Amino acid sequence: MSGILPPLAELHVHLEGSVEPETLLEIDSSLTRAEIEAATAYTDFPGFLKAFVWVNRFLKSPADYARAARHLFERLEGQGVAYAEVTLSVGVVLWKEQNFPPIFDALQREAARSPIQVRWIFDAVRQFGPEQAQPVFHLAAERAGDGVVAIGLGGDEVRGPAPLFAELFREARDNGLRLTCHAGEVAGAESVWQALEIGAERIGHGIRSIDDPKLVAYLAAKRIPLEVCITSNVRTGAVASLKEHPVKRLHDAGVPIILNTDDPALFGCTLTSEYELAGREFGFTADELAGLAENALAYAFQ
Repeated sequence: MSGILPPLAELHVHLEGSVEPETLLEIDSSLTRAEIEAATAYTDFPGFLKAFVWVNRFLKSPADYARAARHLFERLEGQGVAYAEVTLSVGVVLWKEQNFPPIFDALQREAARSPIQVRWIFDAVRQFGPEQAQPVFHLAAERAGDGVVAIGLGGDEVRGPAPLFAELFREARDNGLRLTCHAGEVAGAESVWQALEIGAERIGHGIRSIDDPKLVAYLAAKRIPLEVCITSNVRTGAVASLKEHPVKRLHDAGVPIILNTDDPALFGCTLTSEYELAGREFGFTADELAGLAENALAYAFQ
């Protein structure tokens, strides 16, 4: 698949959600595959978040984070990815009371060794609220230009609505950071409007935009891209079934679409499999798939 497309870029992939069972076993040899399988099984979005947190708890040292990053970069390179913006859950690092600078230094060393051009998006946990998000934004600002290109909000968009973070987003923009925000994943189109109102330049997921024709028209006219993660949306129950996913309808309405994996280890997908899925299940032509790959490069925060 990657051989017939332009160079691929991955713009929405969470480092912690990319940790494969093999990597967890390397990090903690006391684990078993059965334990990992049981702990990372889920049937809905809250269950997925619990699995994400469970994996996160095993990333205890800079070496653990570096190992996770090294394996992610190797897998991306094998798929023909030339550029990646990797989301790092800094809010969770701080929640775990870990010393952040050595962790990021270790990640940067791994990034420097990879043939992939790696950039970082720091992620605040929106349900923790703006007070706990503030240190994440400060850490991102300190490292703007040092591999960090953007700041974003992840987690539960219902329990952490975007307007709470408006001032932090304004400060981040003034500090030279680009802005992205998870929205319209499990909440409605209004969540996307709120993300746009606080300055988001890209929308993580955004699939519920399809429910609001005015929003769809706005995204198309303003060329605001949606970071679409098809398998993720099916696995978390954000869509009831694969056939109901609105990716093709959004694309055909003129909304810029970027295909991504989100949390590939937890969703059992790869970037190339997402392109294959789009072609096989939604009828994207080879030219349209090439256009999606070009979008990823065009809308990168590099």
